[in-house]
Amino acid sequence: MSPSSTAEQAASTQQVRRSNARRVLETMWASGPVTAAELMRATGLTRATVLAICKDLEQQGWIAEAPDARPSGARAIGRPALHYVFRADAGHVVGVDAGQHRISAVVADLRGAELGRAEHVSADPEGEDPRRRRAEILAAVDAALAEADVSAEEVRAVVLGIPAPVDAAGSSPAGHRDYWRRMNPDLVTLGADRGWTPVVENDANLAALAELDAEADAERDGGLDRGLDDGGAGRRRRAEESFAALLSGERFGAGLVLSGELFRQPHGGVGEMGFLTLVDGVGRPHGLGWIARELAREGLEAGRGSGPGGRLLGGRGPEEVRAEHVLAAAAAGEALAAEIVAELGERLARICAVLGGLLDLDRVVVSGAVAGALGDVVVAARRRLPALLDDPRLEIEASTLGGSAVRRGAVHLAVRQVQAAAPAHDPA
Repeated sequence: MSPSSTAEQAASTQQVRRSNARRVLETMWASGPVTAAELMRATGLTRATVLAICKDLEQQGWIAEAPDARPSGARAIGRPALHYVFRADAGHVVGVDAGQHRISAVVADLRGAELGRAEHVSADPEGEDPRRRRAEILAAVDAALAEADVSAEEVRAVVLGIPAPVDAAGSSPAGHRDYWRRMNPDLVTLGADRGWTPVVENDANLAALAELDAEADAERDGGLDRGLDDGGAGRRRRAEESFAALLSGERFGAGLVLSGELFRQPHGGVGEMGFLTLVDGVGRPHGLGWIARELAREGLEAGRGSGPGGRLLGGRGPEEVRAEHVLAAAAAGEALAAEIVAELGERLARICAVLGGLLDLDRVVVSGAVAGALGDVVVAARRRLPALLDDPRLEIEASTLGGSAVRRGAVHLAVRQVQAAAPAHDPA
């Protein structure tokens, strides 16, 4: 056998070993304590291969031997089967929602469990000073690391969500009066002196990932107690689902999931909503939170919003009103606020009709910090939708994730980055 053939055979053997190790580790990542026999059934590998891989993964720090996993009180007949368990503390990830006005950072373990969180209000919301924006993001991350008692060296992946399109290289284009680039001042190099290589992603895309993974998290958390048997029904539902996660605060932005997968294009412009200036009855890409606030201010400046039932708005000056005040006032029966909610419902219905009709979606999930208060707006949009779209399948719903959607999606993507690179070393 020639030297080149020998080298090719060795490389092929090493590739098979690494692939097998990854199959075992991914199986354990999503389960509770498991035996070698359970891993054999889940992966199709032989007992000798599974035991060798588990020995390597234990030496690398990815897994550990678990205590006797038999139910308390069970009779100890014979030697108990050896159980292995994935070590969620084998590393940590950082997820950041680097919004225009507020930066929220989270440190989590390798199963996405939050260990520390910090928020920072930007002193430069327009991003005029790129060094300040980078410093503010790092300050939020460092505060979260301190709360979690995690060092920078223990961080295996960092994901930053920003309010701008992001291309495959992590850069943002010069559009929107250069706002996009100001929100993304070369963030792919942030923390390079710490050995980090951040992934920069559009915030709406991360919100979509959070929605996509929320059900998976619930299944996984239940599945940890069920070993490897989860039936697969939830996975099949997710694989067939298409939806838009519609960020709806200051500006609209959509993350699109088609047939269970986040849809991206190389230039990162999928889900940008500038086209709303061309949609009759919408006219601008400002989000529901911004519109609610501006319509309320216009009404108050015109002398409306006071009198019986108007205390929630009438007691504030135009510059003090926020979207949540408007939504609460509408729920209390205040006339001006009720009119605003009807207007928001009309706009939302038109946007959903465009997205759903064009992309054949199953649902539109209204996301962002204001989503939890949009119940009446969603109801109004649902009532209006049949007159705008001849498709009874499309559903409109408010996200239950609130203001955590983007950072939760960032954490999930960071965990996926670690999974894609694991195991860190080739098995012996």
